[in-house]
Amino acid sequence: MTSRISIVVLAVGLAATCAQAEPALQGKDAYGDWQADKPGTVRLIRPQDLVRPGATRSVASSSRVVPRPAEAALRVPAGFKIELFADGLRAPRIIRVAPNGDVFVAETRAGTIRVLRAGEGGKVATNEVFASGLRQPFGIAFFPNGDNPQWVYVANTDSVVRFPYQAGDLKARKAETIVPSLPHDGGHSTRDIVFTPDNKRMLVSVGSLSNVAEGLGTPPGGMEAWSKAQPLGAAWASETERAAVLAFTPDGKERKIYATGIRNCVGLAIQPQTGLPWCSTNERDGLGDDLVPDYVTSVKEGAFYGWPWFYIGSNEDPRHAGARPDLKDKVTVPDVLIQPHSASLGMTFYQGTQFPAEYQGDAFAAEHGSWNRSKRTGYKVIRIRMKDGKPTGEYEDFVTGFVVSDTEVWGRPVGVAVAKDGSLLISEDGNGTIWRVTSAAR
Repeated sequence: MTSRISIVVLAVGLAATCAQAEPALQGKDAYGDWQADKPGTVRLIRPQDLVRPGATRSVASSSRVVPRPAEAALRVPAGFKIELFADGLRAPRIIRVAPNGDVFVAETRAGTIRVLRAGEGGKVATNEVFASGLRQPFGIAFFPNGDNPQWVYVANTDSVVRFPYQAGDLKARKAETIVPSLPHDGGHSTRDIVFTPDNKRMLVSVGSLSNVAEGLGTPPGGMEAWSKAQPLGAAWASETERAAVLAFTPDGKERKIYATGIRNCVGLAIQPQTGLPWCSTNERDGLGDDLVPDYVTSVKEGAFYGWPWFYIGSNEDPRHAGARPDLKDKVTVPDVLIQPHSASLGMTFYQGTQFPAEYQGDAFAAEHGSWNRSKRTGYKVIRIRMKDGKPTGEYEDFVTGFVVSDTEVWGRPVGVAVAKDGSLLISEDGNGTIWRVTSAAR
């Protein structure tokens, strides 16, 4: 594989996109497609605004990934610029930044973790394969938290491994398997990983096997016995320990279910202000264009988020009508609802100093893009607005321009991370690139 690394200024933020002055689109106006997306557009989707199941028919409309057009121009808000940071990568997905500034990249399909190091002027001076021979690696975490981690953890689709690490390592040493087995027989394959701020717990996200647990049947011993013995909302059979966040000690012991009913928590992140884990979540398909909203939410231990029986509170999925009335009033409503079928993947919280002060503590999430919607949506990076550490429920288009036409796209955003210099890094797995967003004033 030949990797070509370069820094190229591609676009500068458009004028007249002052997000603070633009009112949030609500109700039906909050829904749209790629043609209406632009930096600074703010949306607020509320539980009371949801349409009924089947209000529109369910449509399969996958995008075709094409080579990045020469005239492609990504768009960012006024006051920012976006540049090409790296290309020639093999479908880069999650990206995480080590305390020393090295950028670790999961090339999931290739089974490798790559490390990029920037030199003078932010240009990539070093590009090395850190580890190879992994099984669909996705999540990456440094442990313990702080400036001097001793390990790099990698969440494979079927296990968690760790490598001894010293700042600046470009090649992995011998791997140690910490969790030998995660549910992995088909379905959603991504596994993300974070550590709690006290370094006492390791959290791992595991997506569902199926869309909505069709044919799940009755749990062993009957529903009443199961619900008494298991965590609230825990599924069974092929969905055991799936659609969940799992918790372990850092050495892989004391395995338990942390939270349930989260169909596919692709991106995990710890909110610095509260220490709470957050999930960027893909919700279910098949109920029409405008159901069910994806979401970005804090995740409380012991909470149940609805899947597969309910969604966004007590809304019952008609495919499971009457199956779990005991759970109807026990569903935790997510914090921030995202337009359905956006495919929300990686997320991060902004703690850098390069962006304007109003961005401090906000979150960013990568929207990989729709396949189950008649009008294409997603294919962008969004900003999740916070106020005093709490989500307002609003989100804002931050980077757009990955879509070519109604049928073709050149980029599918996956990972977001804050670089050591405070810039925002964005990976996309369509054309194998990473992009760098900076404040134009800096």
